[in-house]
Amino acid sequence: MNSNKLNINTLVDEAKFTPFHWGVLIWCLMIIIFDGYDLVIYGVVLPILMQEWALSSVQAGLLASTALFGMMFGAMSFGTLSDKLGRKKTIMICITIFSGFTFLGAFATTPTEFGILRFLAGLGIGGVMPNVVALMTEYAPKRIRSTLVAIMFSGYAIGGMASALLGAWLVPTYGWEIMFYLASIPLFTLPLIWKFLPESLMFLTKKGETEQTRIIVQKIAPEQIITPQTKFVLNEATIGDEAPLRALFQQGRTASTLMFWAAFFMCLLMVYALGSWLPKLMIQAGYSLGASLMFLFALNIGGMVGAIGGGVLSDRFHLKPVLTIMFVVGAIALILLGFNSPQAVLYTLIAIAGAATIGSQILLYTFVAQFYPTAVRSTGMGWASGIGRIGAIVGPVLTGALLTFELPHQMNFLIIAIPGVIAALAIFMVNLKASVEGTQKTEPNPEKDTLIKTVAQ
Repeated sequence: MNSNKLNINTLVDEAKFTPFHWGVLIWCLMIIIFDGYDLVIYGVVLPILMQEWALSSVQAGLLASTALFGMMFGAMSFGTLSDKLGRKKTIMICITIFSGFTFLGAFATTPTEFGILRFLAGLGIGGVMPNVVALMTEYAPKRIRSTLVAIMFSGYAIGGMASALLGAWLVPTYGWEIMFYLASIPLFTLPLIWKFLPESLMFLTKKGETEQTRIIVQKIAPEQIITPQTKFVLNEATIGDEAPLRALFQQGRTASTLMFWAAFFMCLLMVYALGSWLPKLMIQAGYSLGASLMFLFALNIGGMVGAIGGGVLSDRFHLKPVLTIMFVVGAIALILLGFNSPQAVLYTLIAIAGAATIGSQILLYTFVAQFYPTAVRSTGMGWASGIGRIGAIVGPVLTGALLTFELPHQMNFLIIAIPGVIAALAIFMVNLKASVEGTQKTEPNPEKDTLIKTVAQ
């Protein structure tokens, strides 16, 4: 290869994990924490709003769905916009939207006003997700890519837990509005994000931003010799990818794109069905309310462990077999939940179900991000996430309808497990030959294995 050419993809794939990478990880993690806080905030204030505005359960459920609808449209539109405008600018736009409109929710005086503001906030909440994943993916060394994205995504759980803890501490004294006032904090971080969060190196290279590319390359690989004659290139073919949405169905990607959409739909259907109805299902099985809420906690802990553990395994093997096995094991765990078991076994099964739903959702983003080329990456993730949001909306409604039939306890969990089997089949049918990295093989490298262990710890 011409010595004056520097392949950016190879540089990123083979880079050592540097302080620069730590910076990208920390900023992306912080953004996801903000995003998670804003998403969970409604559940924290729901009991008070139902009392203050005299909402029925149906009205409260519809109000909750407004943010999910916003997330669906936000993921699709801002994912596509990012492939044209850039990751960094789109992320900042999304932060402004979700933080600003969540803050304005404190001033809503009617359910209608509140619902409109939650829909608008949802646009930003859904839009920031595929872009942060894309940015982290495009900077993470290949050998630890899945692990880093999974660690970053754990910020959702951190944001959700922070929202719940702050709500329990502050709301009784200051009222529900305080939660929405606090949601304005991300707006004050925008100048710092503009200064310290880098734009995607591959996006800069594609746009011919040579000077910015040179500065970032020297941070990633200080040992790399850069001369004024150095030409930065990408190894990805972009012919046919100029129209990102159409490109999802070109170059042999059609079937895999549809399989990703099916997997996202089924996975988020299970995530939101269990998140909304697990306590109720366990109460019907004869457990107390307190025990049922602890089951929900176990579900989320399992999700965090499943995401990070699955990320480490995926860097060792591949996302496709890891995800397929996780969905199958999760479906089996859900079926077994329908039978009486010792408490320790019950908590273990619920944690496995959390790993196979919440954890797999995070790994699905990683898989999609690594499947598509840079030019269409955010579009691919945005549309997969948007289709998944339909499942998120449908899941709680279908589960609620399921409970009205008063079926046996075992049958309820058997039905909820079916989407897991479908998701496993969908991932199994993804064609890796159509992937960006489908034909690339990595030789064993002891130094890489050591770095995986270091970062994972």
